[in-house]
Amino acid sequence: MRLEPIANPSLARRIGFPAAALGATIVTASLLAMIAGADPFKILGLIVKGAAGSKFAALETLNRATPLIFTGLAIAVAFRAKLWNIGAEAQLYAGAIVAVLLGTGAIGSPFVLPVTAIAAMLVGALVLLGPVLLKTRLGVDEVVTTLLLNFIMLLFVSYLLEGPLKDPMGMGWPKSTALVKEARLPRIVDGLRLHWGFGLALIAACIVWVIQKRTTLGFEMRAVGANQGAARFAGMPVNTVLIQSALLSGGLAALAGWSEVAGLKGHLSLDLSPGFGYSGIIVAMLAMLNALGVIIAALFVAGIFVGSDSMSRAADVPTYIADMLLALSLLFMVLAVLLARFRVVRG
Repeated sequence: MRLEPIANPSLARRIGFPAAALGATIVTASLLAMIAGADPFKILGLIVKGAAGSKFAALETLNRATPLIFTGLAIAVAFRAKLWNIGAEAQLYAGAIVAVLLGTGAIGSPFVLPVTAIAAMLVGALVLLGPVLLKTRLGVDEVVTTLLLNFIMLLFVSYLLEGPLKDPMGMGWPKSTALVKEARLPRIVDGLRLHWGFGLALIAACIVWVIQKRTTLGFEMRAVGANQGAARFAGMPVNTVLIQSALLSGGLAALAGWSEVAGLKGHLSLDLSPGFGYSGIIVAMLAMLNALGVIIAALFVAGIFVGSDSMSRAADVPTYIADMLLALSLLFMVLAVLLARFRVVRG
């Protein structure tokens, strides 16, 4: 048996297999809930209720989705060009560091928000520039370099929080000095935590979609991702496209860290990200690297996390079921994409 590519997969095939993957995820999650000794229908109902059953729950889901949209877009951009950026977590923390360095009084301008956002993007882009230059110049595997940078960045953040950026008035868990009011993103709804970082994430998704679908760079990204050899033979500057993809990807991931500090936390701490950089890979894959699909996938993943927290408190079931749900959805979706684009041929 072998896999044979399908030149033009039908719409039914492209939609049917992902839909089947979602159904398989729900069925498998239900079986896991039964193994845990709980009613699967009750568990799924509690997850949905916890994620969208009230105004507070829905806004918390949107809040959790904000950094996931940014990191999902970062991964989608890089993966589209076959640049395996596993270091979105490092780029996220780079953006968060910049938000603190410039947002705690270093800039007194009324333009402090856009200045810190642009600076965060530039630093995040530079963090990914090193691995992509090693890849294009020396052939070093970017999976290894970007992954290792995550650990290096976390150690660097730990050093900063124990030294130069430590809040002298802080007690307990190390954190940085708080941002000044002018460097904070305003709330969308007064009294609740949802901030305008979510609106910026939606705008970013639209911009990336336009780049992917309507620009020369987007076409070159798809061509390089499909076949580097053919793209190079056609005269495309493959290395330049990879570098441009890396700069855009790193900048988007850095916005996730910037928005978390400027919009939600107000300071930098070592637990700023519970793995948003890694979850961004799941978001991008569930969205099949489509920028607008990233919004839907991020809302789904955020809903699983927020709903599972609520479900765990109500049903006394471990929140680890959320991790299982996401892992299963990713595995089933990868299989669905494979079956949508290839057919199994005997012989």
